[in-house]
Amino acid sequence: MAFGERGGRGGGRGGFGGGRGGGGGGRGGFGGSGRGGGRGGFGGGDRGGRGGARGGGAARGGAGGRGRGAPRGGGRGGARGGKAGLGKGKGPGAVTLEPHKHAGVYIAKGKEHLLVTRNMTPGESVYGEKRISIASTNAEGEEEKIEYRVWNPFRSKLAAGILGGLDDIHIKPGAKVLYLGAASGSSVSHVSDIVGPDGVVYAVEFSHRPGRELIGMAKKRTNVVPIVDDARHPQKYRMLVQMVDVIFADVAQPDQARIISLNAHHFLKNGGAIVISIKANCIDSTAPAAQVFASEVNNMRKEGIKPKEQLTLEPYERDHAIVVGRYERHSGN
Repeated sequence: MAFGERGGRGGGRGGFGGGRGGGGGGRGGFGGSGRGGGRGGFGGGDRGGRGGARGGGAARGGAGGRGRGAPRGGGRGGARGGKAGLGKGKGPGAVTLEPHKHAGVYIAKGKEHLLVTRNMTPGESVYGEKRISIASTNAEGEEEKIEYRVWNPFRSKLAAGILGGLDDIHIKPGAKVLYLGAASGSSVSHVSDIVGPDGVVYAVEFSHRPGRELIGMAKKRTNVVPIVDDARHPQKYRMLVQMVDVIFADVAQPDQARIISLNAHHFLKNGGAIVISIKANCIDSTAPAAQVFASEVNNMRKEGIKPKEQLTLEPYERDHAIVVGRYERHSGN
């Protein structure tokens, strides 16, 4: 799967777009060869507005001449900051939204191409992430602002996998997801955004300190069920979890294949999907990463999980891979 050119991370560590390795432009990018169009926009024109020239709809000034209105002393008319400049300049209108191939995930295109999810709790950040408001037209034909949250692939294995080119994450609007290794809930919150009010995320975390943060996050998100318990013993929380469509696991334990299988046996529908983040050093720090990944895939097969897809998470994570598989409940389990 293509990540873009491996070297660059696209405009600094936090930026996903623009440069050689980012979300836009490079081999694995979303858009054209650069950041799009002129220096500030995607389409025709230069730094400023949609109208082609630097300012308003006609020449540099207002509707007619070069000045800031009609005569020099008049009103500003279509001056440099006029309405015609919305959508391509530095203001909030510079950002346009495109749906990603994974339902519930979007690309916000501006100075950089950013992976975003629609905020379930507008006005609220979970871990200090950037929020973007984008104008949209509702069913009644009225314009409204919708808030999206930037999803940083350097802080989320799932986001890194999406930008890396996973064909199917199986997490979509309305899905029921069991998330093992939820930590403080930063990635869980984006999964919450994706599944929306008709879905649910059962988030399991063993450590009590991040578990407290997870519970705090879930208080504002009605589709998140926080569970502070050991994923090795799913029977302890079986009364809290219904049958789910997908298990996402980021447990980073040597016996993670067994942990996932135990939870799948209790909670995953037959034919359900499993998405596993594998950290090679946590399984065997002495073996090459590729060897660890191959061994873990074999362990998954023994547990009734049929691997369908695998990719490494570079340049976002070193010696990490994501494996996507299907669970067959009646295949010898």
